[in-house]
Amino acid sequence: MIKLYYTFGVIYLVTVLFLTIVATLEGSETGKVSRHVKLLAAMCEVESNGDCSKIGKVGELGCYQIRECFWQDALEHDPSIGGEYEDVIDREYAEKCIYAYWDRYATEKRLGRPVTDEDRARMHNGGPNGHKKDATMKYWNKIKKELDKN
Repeated sequence: MIKLYYTFGVIYLVTVLFLTIVATLEGSETGKVSRHVKLLAAMCEVESNGDCSKIGKVGELGCYQIRECFWQDALEHDPSIGGEYEDVIDREYAEKCIYAYWDRYATEKRLGRPVTDEDRARMHNGGPNGHKKDATMKYWNKIKKELDKN
């Protein structure tokens, strides 16, 4: 019995170590995604308290409260996303849309400087130029407060 616990313990530690290494890789697709996990979690909490079935005041859908124009922008940039607008209620699909949107608008080339999580969050809330809008500061402050909890 002790041998069994030891074996599971070793497997657990190796798995955790492997996932930690993968999550910290820089420059790989996995690394790019992992750097934004905390930001996405904060956005999800602020937007919907994690409720993927939420429908917003003007028709925003899902846990990230994605509007149809945002989805169209993402799909235009990366047609491989496919699907229908209503698919944004699926968190994984919504995140693909968010990454495509950021890939289109939250770029160093476009901003003329390194992109920050503040830029990404404010663009999510206020569109391609949301990072410049005073109206998105309240949203960013909520996101930052959520990020600071962790």
